[in-house]
Amino acid sequence: MSKGEDTKQAILKHAASLASRVGLEALTIGRLAGDLDMSKSGLFAHFGSKEALQLAVLEHAAEEFRNLVVRPAFTAPAGEPRLRGLFEHWLKWVEATQYEGGCLFMQASAEYDDQPGVIRDSLVAIQKTWVDGIAEAARRAVAVGHFRKDLDPDQFAFEFYSILVGYHNVRRLLRDPRAEAHLGETIDKLLDRSR
Repeated sequence: MSKGEDTKQAILKHAASLASRVGLEALTIGRLAGDLDMSKSGLFAHFGSKEALQLAVLEHAAEEFRNLVVRPAFTAPAGEPRLRGLFEHWLKWVEATQYEGGCLFMQASAEYDDQPGVIRDSLVAIQKTWVDGIAEAARRAVAVGHFRKDLDPDQFAFEFYSILVGYHNVRRLLRDPRAEAHLGETIDKLLDRSR
């Protein structure tokens, strides 16, 4: 990696962590320049606009998500082991310290759910890919005989995703110390119903 690419990656890492706490809209080139002790023009040269920075932050986080959650989970055998892998790696993702404010996608979802534009479109595409991946893993679980033949993979993905989103809010907003125990029990019940 070149020095310029190393610098850009360092900027994106800091920006993603900051955005998880303050939101993508509050992310500005000026604020990042101050945080990173860089000139605004130097930072601007990497991204060109606030919108380009926001899109780059989302893609950076999506690539980290693929590396930390999806790819490791998909090394497990198809079926229930892979779905358990998705769950366990996602849990590590939200517990990780790279994002001060929790999952960047949860923060951005609340911020952009009703705001049309390219940032929302990018976020929707990232989240749709995640939900589609869960549904595909459920389809494979049916195909290998781990789940019942009449299982609706899209409904399974909806429930799986909804459980994770609910957990994130109960843990981060409500600070419920029982959140993780409830999460594990709820995922187990979903898997039990799917067999």
